[in-house]
Amino acid sequence: MPELSQETERGRAALPFGTAEVTGPSMVPTLQHGDLLVVQYGARVRPGDVVVLRHPFQQDLLVVKRAAERREGGWWVLGDNAYAGGDSTDYGTVPEELVLGKVRFRYRPLKKDQRSPFAVARWLLSAARPVLSDRSASRRLRAR
Repeated sequence: MPELSQETERGRAALPFGTAEVTGPSMVPTLQHGDLLVVQYGARVRPGDVVVLRHPFQQDLLVVKRAAERREGGWWVLGDNAYAGGDSTDYGTVPEELVLGKVRFRYRPLKKDQRSPFAVARWLLSAARPVLSDRSASRRLRAR
């Protein structure tokens, strides 16, 4: 389950945007371990959005998931990696007040072993990307 840095919480009070770092595989292939995220706090969430939320049972733990659909009592959230677990299939619907914000942008840092010109060029083309809603993914995820 991706855990986010606590800097996310500190930045939230001052600005509507903050940063977070992903750890864990539950959002692969959309997000990878080590990705840096720009989060918009208080943004309106729609099905298919990637969101940052407090874990329902460990509220000091911040996680990133895809909001699949709104249900009675909050949001049904799922990881993009079905084999990683740690989503609403384990803990049920997440109350609205635990959903903190929407992920707007992803930055993938350069790895130490990416030294060749080809690897650096490939990284330049894919390092920074907006994280867009995937409406088709929310329909696919609902079927799980």
